[in-house]
Amino acid sequence: MKRIVALVLGLNLAAAVFAADAVPLNVRDFGAKGDGLVKDTAAIQKALDACAAAGGGTVLVPEGLYLTGSLTLGANTTLQLSSHTSLIGSPDIADYPLVTIRWEGEFREGHRALISATNAANVTIVGSGSIFGPPISLSHLRNPRGPALIELTGCTNALLENFTTQYQQLWSIHLLYCNNFTATNLTIRTVNANGDGLDVDSCDGVTIAHCDINTGDDAISLKSGRGLAAQQLGRPTQNVVIRDCRLQSSIYAALGLGTEMSGGIRNVKIQNCVISGRQNAIFIKSRDGRGGYMENISGENITVLKSPTFIGIDLLKKGIQATDPVPGEVEKWPRVHNLSFKNIHVQDVTDLIEGTNIPLARPVDGLTLTDISGTCLRAISLANMTNVNLSAINVTGFSGALVRTENVHGTGLGKTAQN
Repeated sequence: MKRIVALVLGLNLAAAVFAADAVPLNVRDFGAKGDGLVKDTAAIQKALDACAAAGGGTVLVPEGLYLTGSLTLGANTTLQLSSHTSLIGSPDIADYPLVTIRWEGEFREGHRALISATNAANVTIVGSGSIFGPPISLSHLRNPRGPALIELTGCTNALLENFTTQYQQLWSIHLLYCNNFTATNLTIRTVNANGDGLDVDSCDGVTIAHCDINTGDDAISLKSGRGLAAQQLGRPTQNVVIRDCRLQSSIYAALGLGTEMSGGIRNVKIQNCVISGRQNAIFIKSRDGRGGYMENISGENITVLKSPTFIGIDLLKKGIQATDPVPGEVEKWPRVHNLSFKNIHVQDVTDLIEGTNIPLARPVDGLTLTDISGTCLRAISLANMTNVNLSAINVTGFSGALVRTENVHGTGLGKTAQN
């Protein structure tokens, strides 16, 4: 039996009846203009609310330019962007209400995202249209944080597919406490610091596939909060697969793990990707006062284009100190275990592996590098590690020793080849 919902289209307008589970709700039927001049926030939100009230369905945004403030999606809702459709963030800060968000690892006040959903199952944003964030004057806001582009909190079975985003100086897509999330065929563009592409924050079961992400800050960043509260909460980011993607950062890393990682990061796979970063292609980063762990991080079939490093590891000084640092001489340091990378090709990389900023009190336990080829100016520098296994390292163009170590134990370390 079809659900029937009465949809009120403004004051003194006649009620219209739609079968929300059969026919998409068109935002123009709710008063949206799509001319890029008149704000369509209220009209689009009416369509989304009607869809949620009907138990779910599809809200269609047809071709046009839709100027809008913050929008919220309900459970079982698909927001479908037609071809030649653009959602454009309003320049007015009043269009983004203040809510509680997690920003840089701690909960605080911030402006609600351009598109958000909270504790909603089966949320989907799909289509070949585009989403443009608000202008730089808004993105610059840090206290309180300005609006992210898309922010999903506590959502299950969410899907983002096929559309393009453009933003600057703030996170584009932020996932917090989400389970079973998929991003596929997205094109994400940002510029300048804090312009992360996709931030995965204390989430379980994440697949990012066939995405083209070119950003100012980290293209993809994996996080889980910072400080003692996040460690005690114990909500890791885990079971993440990144495959068949092109990831590039013009300032930082293609893939960043940390610096907010007190809840833990584990079971991460990056496969069949082309990556490059201004500082590191892959950056594993943290500092004292974080505690937590990063474990079972693997990469396979990766091409690394011109980057200062393929893998950078800095566990000593990266990130803002937490307001409640994890105490203890050993426990304050992150535990890093089982890093494994194989079948990697690097092109014009400065340092193949730079992994010397590691606390003596808590060495990295387990680093495996197998079948590494390509060109670099310097090769592998390691400190304070156990259970290291190096094999088939066939890079050329470097000067000095292939492997430089300090307090490192394992196999394949005694290589001194010169090129």
